[in-house]
Amino acid sequence: MVFPVLSAAAKRLAGKVAIITGGASGIGESTAKLFTQHGAKVVIADIQHDLGQSICKELGPSATFIQCDVTKEEDVKNVVDYTMSQYGKLDIMHNNAGIGGPPTPNIIETTLSGFEEVMKVNLIGSFLGTKHAARVMIPAKQGSIITTSSTCSIIGGGATYAYTVSKHGVVGLMKNAAVELGNYGIRVNCIAPHLISTPMTRSFLNMKDEDFSQFYSNMKGERCKVEDVAQTALFLASDDSKFISGHNLVVDGGFTIMNPGFCIYDYTK
Repeated sequence: MVFPVLSAAAKRLAGKVAIITGGASGIGESTAKLFTQHGAKVVIADIQHDLGQSICKELGPSATFIQCDVTKEEDVKNVVDYTMSQYGKLDIMHNNAGIGGPPTPNIIETTLSGFEEVMKVNLIGSFLGTKHAARVMIPAKQGSIITTSSTCSIIGGGATYAYTVSKHGVVGLMKNAAVELGNYGIRVNCIAPHLISTPMTRSFLNMKDEDFSQFYSNMKGERCKVEDVAQTALFLASDDSKFISGHNLVVDGGFTIMNPGFCIYDYTK
């Protein structure tokens, strides 16, 4: 999606500096584009070198790519240190990098190695991003840390054990960090999207984009898109949410508030 050109007065992140992990594709890519539209300098941290460079070329001088494996503390530290050396501050940390892992919903068939792989990227990666963002935000006494969770962070049965546990885990991480870091003026929140058609989910579920229309909400004819999550990240990154911290903000069109098997309303119309 191409976001509209904005006037200087309409830019909600003017003068701000952001890091987006997993920023080379999917939710991260859309968020990077929206953040730059709103005046932010964005550092894209990802393992996908060619895609990351391509996005930066498209976005111009407002975006920079840094190779980063979020499971490695030295890589995450390097991204934060690079951002500080280039811009002198870090206003926004978006822990967005994530994987689905092996598609094995059965606990008996879930391997320890597969479980650990997902936990390293989704949970440990978010921990490291939060830790090193806090390291430079605490002296500045300001900042917004955002982590991508999932509707699987509040329900069971929607994904594999590893993915579901990792997304519950990042919510716990967020809540603890929000309590501690609020003392320094730092806000910490999560975004919990419903299932979205991204390169990761299409590969994980072996589905085409058009197949995602079956994943309903109670918003007739609508499904969750990367732009919906990017707009939510923009809100949490901007001063519009200056008094919001400790929330797992659900972006699901009402999916998690209803049980279609026990509902008086007809959603087949």
